[in-house]
Amino acid sequence: MNSNPNTFPLRPLLVGIAAIALTTLVFDRARAGGGNFYPPVSDPVVVEECGGCHMAFPAALLPARSWQAMMADLGNHFGEDASLDADTNARITRYLTDNAGDRGGQRYAGKLFRGLSASQAPLRITELPKWVKEHRELTPREWAAPEVKTKANCVACHRDAERGFFEDD
Repeated sequence: MNSNPNTFPLRPLLVGIAAIALTTLVFDRARAGGGNFYPPVSDPVVVEECGGCHMAFPAALLPARSWQAMMADLGNHFGEDASLDADTNARITRYLTDNAGDRGGQRYAGKLFRGLSASQAPLRITELPKWVKEHRELTPREWAAPEVKTKANCVACHRDAERGFFEDD
């Protein structure tokens, strides 16, 4: 213990500065990503059921009408039978539509749905005009790379995609 009353304790000051710097870094990253941050899925049932086969895509990446259409036909989910019991289906549908890019996740969707008419309900995020524009420079060879394999494999190029960050790495 320091007995000199004129000495300022340095350790608490350094811890405080470090905490402020870390907080600033996290918030700046989310803000810098702007239209590239979408809140990751927070419902454990959605994470388990959807994330069991592929990345649990943030709900804000599609409008509610798309999630409703997708969840209504899980027997043919991109060529797979992803059927769920009625209660689980209802819970996941409610979560996805409540947090969709045109509802609760609207502040994150920003320009994502630009060029999409109110009647369109794309089932693939890769069909959104902004997604197509953002990925237009990638070649078929890049998409076919063993570590990528499919356009739905966001984490192949965006290492923090599961945390909601879709900046280029």
